[in-house]
Amino acid sequence: MPETRFHLIRHALVEPKARTVFYGAMDVPLCDLALRQDASLFRWLAARLPRPATWVTSNLARTRATAMAIFAAGYPEQPLATEPDLAEQHLGDWQGIAHDALAGMLRHPAHPFWPHAAEEEPPGGESFATVQARVGAVLDRLAEDHAGGEVVIVAHGGSIRAALAHALGLSGHQALAFSVRNLGVTRLERVAADWRVAAVNEEPWTAPDWE
Repeated sequence: MPETRFHLIRHALVEPKARTVFYGAMDVPLCDLALRQDASLFRWLAARLPRPATWVTSNLARTRATAMAIFAAGYPEQPLATEPDLAEQHLGDWQGIAHDALAGMLRHPAHPFWPHAAEEEPPGGESFATVQARVGAVLDRLAEDHAGGEVVIVAHGGSIRAALAHALGLSGHQALAFSVRNLGVTRLERVAADWRVAAVNEEPWTAPDWE
């Protein structure tokens, strides 16, 4: 089977009010100020991403808006396939609550680098293991459908961590140790039945000013 290359991009920064709560799978808008401030990043993405490529987003509007911003920065506009199973972890009853309200609702000790453990299943929501399963199934299917091609996915921090867990056979606890930056590029390669991680959080490098 030929090598299939995936380029996973976390959506742009969301608006300030949404950042004060756990928004999970809520549909929240992007930050207008950040879109302007990140103009150079969008231009870099437009130049860096492969052409041609199949473009895929989750069903949440912030991923489609991010893809459209990349097109506006110079990448030729493409059809956007929608994969709901690439959405962010659904936090059920926790969605919309303030960050400082979560501690008293946890059943497991919080992850060292995340507000809750991978094992937590919020009431009415899903565990990280469920996210891993649905994201992994999408990646395997896309690898079959686009064998030998380039696939650009605009998704979420949680779904990109789940993709890394799927590629590397990691536990949820291990996957949550990845820091996934907004607009960073994570590159995965499917070779036959195996996965290879080519990059995590790839972004433009700027030489330091030592003067």
